[in-house]
Amino acid sequence: MTYCVDLKISEGLVFLSDTRTNAGLDDIACYRKTFIWSVTSERAITVVCAGNLSITQGIITRINQAIQRAQTEDVESILNVETMYRVAELFSDTMRVVQSRHRDALKAQGVSSGASMIVGGQRRGGRHRLFHIYSAGNFIEATADMPYFQLGEHKYGKPILDRVLAVETPMQDALKAALVSMDSTLRSNLSVGMPLDLTIIRKDRLNFSVQRRIKADDPEFATISVRWSQALKESFSALPDIQDESALELIAAC
Repeated sequence: MTYCVDLKISEGLVFLSDTRTNAGLDDIACYRKTFIWSVTSERAITVVCAGNLSITQGIITRINQAIQRAQTEDVESILNVETMYRVAELFSDTMRVVQSRHRDALKAQGVSSGASMIVGGQRRGGRHRLFHIYSAGNFIEATADMPYFQLGEHKYGKPILDRVLAVETPMQDALKAALVSMDSTLRSNLSVGMPLDLTIIRKDRLNFSVQRRIKADDPEFATISVRWSQALKESFSALPDIQDESALELIAAC
């Protein structure tokens, strides 16, 4: 399983993914799910992946092959197209090609070819954008009303995002929200695991202001985890008691 959470706020983009893959209780491994590309002072692009590993690796390989070909041929690549929307289309088109090639064979073996990606970034002269690409190759874009996307085991980390995140949220608060969202998922689902990959693209800087692997012994992440747990316990204890006896009876009946 996987958990990836990606945020689009006014100050930029935040990408956070785990690295655990699970093909059974005795087949757990660590694979990178975050990939980056950049051209100095021109563009910065990040993609996170979930689902069938062979499908997502095939897509990344074809994207990289196009980049190499574009150095000597007139070929579109994510590093030379004019908009982030077209970048999303290239990932979408490649998703369809790889799915078409492998879907039937995988289905015959009883294996799902399902995969999804979130791609985001900014190019010079454009705005920072974030897209969720589905297994069928269709995609949607993050908006002010929906400033985040999740992949994989999303239900445990969603409540904090819904409560605190908005497009105007400052970067430091958005980063804390992403880390708490991941921590909540790590605590509730063993198929999501450390280490984590964190990438931040700040608006208009056209580079990666943060590109970091967070390991299990990371002191900053541990502090956030401990303090969030303490805050939840303190807030729960501070909730008012239910005084209405009929309400208590209703709760007991449930």
